Amino acid sequence: MDLKTIKEEARKKFNNFCRVCVVCDGRACAGEVPGMGGTGTGESFKQNVRALSDIRLNLRVVHDVLEPDTSINLFGINLLTPIMGAPITNASLNCGGGLTEFELVSSLVKGCHDAGSLGWIGDPAIPSMFTDGLEAIKLATRGVAIIKPRVDQGEIIRRFEDAIQAGAIAVGIDIDGAGLVTMKLKGQAVGPKNISKIRELVNSVSVPFVVKGIMTPDEAVACFDAGANAIVVSNHGGRVLDFTPGVAEVLPKIIKAVGKDAIVLADGGVRSGVDALKLIALGAKGVLVGRPLITGAFGAMSEGVKFIIEKYTQELYAAMILTGCKSIKDIDSRIIFEK
Repeated sequence: MDLKTIKEEARKKFNNFCRVCVVCDGRACAGEVPGMGGTGTGESFKQNVRALSDIRLNLRVVHDVLEPDTSINLFGINLLTPIMGAPITNASLNCGGGLTEFELVSSLVKGCHDAGSLGWIGDPAIPSMFTDGLEAIKLATRGVAIIKPRVDQGEIIRRFEDAIQAGAIAVGIDIDGAGLVTMKLKGQAVGPKNISKIRELVNSVSVPFVVKGIMTPDEAVACFDAGANAIVVSNHGGRVLDFTPGVAEVLPKIIKAVGKDAIVLADGGVRSGVDALKLIALGAKGVLVGRPLITGAFGAMSEGVKFIIEKYTQELYAAMILTGCKSIKDIDSRIIFEK
């Protein structure tokens, strides 16, 4: 198996919903939502990729780092890599239907698990698709479930309970989905959550709680004050609000506000292991990958997802040697070139 073959097979199944570009940067699919693109002009999606691309690294080779350790412990689970699969849903609406929902989500979660990583599932407006995600977690024996910020708190909590029963090691909400019209059209209105509502959700579960979709320091602090165990810095892949900054741009300010010990993950524009290294150097404890893993799934199911995660991890490993980092904890801002 190789990346070229995976991409060729994926291109056949995408029905032009994704062009499988040489660089997945949002230019070819701008405005294609539903679809794989970014909302409006696509600038939020494109800026995620650009912001990472603009970061330069210090090459360091006078040291004794021969075999760096890429492993992390997250939510009490030992992972071989800090590179995980982002929550992804709706194979038919967004990806052209070349795979069924269960084929897509099970490939994502199983592929991540087989690579020693962790797959996350999402929560679309169609209940059966969430059920598919739960079944994928059961098969992989672990995962993280992220629920839409429904106005009805009880609906969220019921989904938490189902996810934990299925084997989710952590749950949370993707609060950046607060303006999704598709949810409202399906009779499942979503909206923002204040501190008290987040705290209610945190207190409803006994597993780690994650708030995904944070892009400002003040809201990051607010989430941790409400009891969240982790946050994910994310603009929903550029799919909800046009003209946001890139994740790599806001991450350092968020880390400064919440402290280096806080569990802050980053999701936005990761296209290589070097991109993962950059986000970790900016303060993230781990990263989530979205669109490239969809290509992996469409190209070779779980084996394709496993291939991408392992490829990125190998790139991270090599980059750690060339920047003098013995472990993930050793990766910090000293490897970033300051102009």
